[in-house]
Amino acid sequence: MTVPALSTKPIPWRFFRHEAGRAAGPPAWAYVVLFAVCQLAGIWMARTFSVTIMWPANAVLLAAVLQLHRPQAVRVLAAGLAINLVSNAVRGDPGLFLWGNALFNLLQVLVAALLVRRFCGAALDMRRPRRLLRFALALVPAVALSTVLAALLVLAVGRLPLGGLAFRLRYLFEMEVLAMLIVAPSMLLLARQHRFAADSLARGREVAILAGLVAVMTILVFAQSQAPLLFLVFPPLILLAFRLSPPWTAIAVMLIAVVGGAATLMGHGPIVLTQLTPEAALVGVPDAMRKMGVFHLFLLAVVGTALPITTLSSERRRLVERLKARTQAALIARQRAEAARAVKGRFLAMMSHEMRTPLTGVTGYADLLSRRPGLDAESLRQVDAIRHCGETMLRLVEDLLEVSRGGAEVAPKISDVRETIEEASGPAREWARVKHLDFTVEIAPEADGRVMVDARRLRQAVHHLVHNAVKFTARGGVRVVVGRVGDDLTLAVSDTGCGMDEETCAGVFSLFEQADATTSRAHEGAGVGLALAVSHINCLGGVAHVESVQWQGTTITLTVPAPVVEMVEDVQAAPLDSRRTRVLIVDDHPANRDLLRIMLQAADCETAEACDGQQALETLAGQPFDLVLMDVRMPVMDGLCATRSLRALAAPVCDIPVLAVTAEAMPEDAARCLAAGMDGHLAKPVTQAKLYAAIDAVFDAAARRQAEPGVQAA
Repeated sequence: MTVPALSTKPIPWRFFRHEAGRAAGPPAWAYVVLFAVCQLAGIWMARTFSVTIMWPANAVLLAAVLQLHRPQAVRVLAAGLAINLVSNAVRGDPGLFLWGNALFNLLQVLVAALLVRRFCGAALDMRRPRRLLRFALALVPAVALSTVLAALLVLAVGRLPLGGLAFRLRYLFEMEVLAMLIVAPSMLLLARQHRFAADSLARGREVAILAGLVAVMTILVFAQSQAPLLFLVFPPLILLAFRLSPPWTAIAVMLIAVVGGAATLMGHGPIVLTQLTPEAALVGVPDAMRKMGVFHLFLLAVVGTALPITTLSSERRRLVERLKARTQAALIARQRAEAARAVKGRFLAMMSHEMRTPLTGVTGYADLLSRRPGLDAESLRQVDAIRHCGETMLRLVEDLLEVSRGGAEVAPKISDVRETIEEASGPAREWARVKHLDFTVEIAPEADGRVMVDARRLRQAVHHLVHNAVKFTARGGVRVVVGRVGDDLTLAVSDTGCGMDEETCAGVFSLFEQADATTSRAHEGAGVGLALAVSHINCLGGVAHVESVQWQGTTITLTVPAPVVEMVEDVQAAPLDSRRTRVLIVDDHPANRDLLRIMLQAADCETAEACDGQQALETLAGQPFDLVLMDVRMPVMDGLCATRSLRALAAPVCDIPVLAVTAEAMPEDAARCLAAGMDGHLAKPVTQAKLYAAIDAVFDAAARRQAEPGVQAA
């Protein structure tokens, strides 16, 4: 199938209404009837009062052209021309004027329709103040053109004296422009009143009161001829324009024009108080026609006040409703986002738990095998490979979960610099040993000790940096140097690896960015380590700087705010290896219980096992224990509920230290464990060294808790 080329020509606008447009307004015959009525009214006013206030017939034809489809509009124009010719004949116009007036009126309608379509668009939405202004401005040239042509015809025939011609032409222009400005927009607004169904602030009784108030005030003003009280019409009209929709305002404007015009013609109202100055050039002009200019000015003020106010009010109400709708949509979107975030959080927690659980067995048993005596060199190499693969998988899982989780929470607490750095660099040190690389950590005396910092973020940042350094180093080694400048810790990680060029350095901290992203790349990883590292440093309020020379090595320097904390003597518990410790292992996975049992037995601990929280409480009630290793996610009763129940028991059972050993490793998971009454948190997978260190920390925390009753250990 051949796809036609797109045309670059602009879509032409249409003179007549589009055939597919929604039908609105009266039928075609109604316009013809209304046009005939306007012609009869004009003839009656001219014969009875020698003056015509307005000429609305052309405005009716304009509304018909703008509202109807082409066939109907053409028929209405033809009928209007015929009626106009008959009207001129009845009025007694000679042949040239009979045809000239009718053709000039038709030309005025066509030019006005052309300009309105051109500058106001096909929709003719009178709800917009700007379009209403364009509509009004488009009418003036059309009326001016027909007025000029009428003047030329009069001059050519010479029927009127030149003295009064200028006044009569101005009067003709005024009454036709006013009719166009009042009748044409009002008919369009009434025809499209379905668009304003929700725009009115008033309902029922208030509508009747406001419309009645405008009518009564107009009648009172034009029923008297003693004082110029035209200004009294505006307060109720403005109130109606603010409270009701534009169609109601259009009706009110036409009501004022009809009532005021009829009263003025019959010699009532403030207009008759106008004082006329005798002018020789206007001797043949009726006084009523000369005074009618004041009424025209009044009607122009009414139109110029009411219609803009009602469209502005209507537009404001629509904008308010749109704002409410968008605010509601934003609130709904926010609720959905929060719900999605909660689902995402639960999913990440579940994935973290489910991924860490099998990795616990892989890395834990590999760690135990590596410590077994009697293994030959090849067996040790294979065990190290298993452990390395497990740790690599764990790091990848943690990186991806961290990227997905996001968050900028910072929880500073007292932390030991050396302990944090050693823990962070431990896996990288082991990997460096496997790769036969030198790995050194140098901590300056002024940088050693306790500081106030979010140890988790600092530890993860350092972990990513040293892991990245070992990964990209084939010969030589990695050097970590920790120093202090004022209240800031400085940490430089240097390697003798492949280095980077300037382009790679510029994007080294970007997410999923790698120097070699091809399928044949030599290095593993997802490209998130350094991005996570710098993200943690930014959250801590620090900065990261990279210096690299290709094929010579890289140095990444971190500067992190970490003020020194004065040393406080801790209440020390008895060391783990000074007594035979009884430990209860609570976990629903048999492999995990077996792994922890083997690790604890290596430290000469007595162990017992429970597969859920309820069984753990029953075991604790019957036997004395020195420590509980508590999993969190378990059937029957989870670890959090079990710990709360344990703390509610009588002494000495309630004082037993509890260490959470769980695959729920998020910071909020650790906080929940501590809030439930546990003394520490150890994330799976577990190695022997991590387990022993965590147990020592838990005994210290439990000792502090018992020394300060009522204070929850941190």
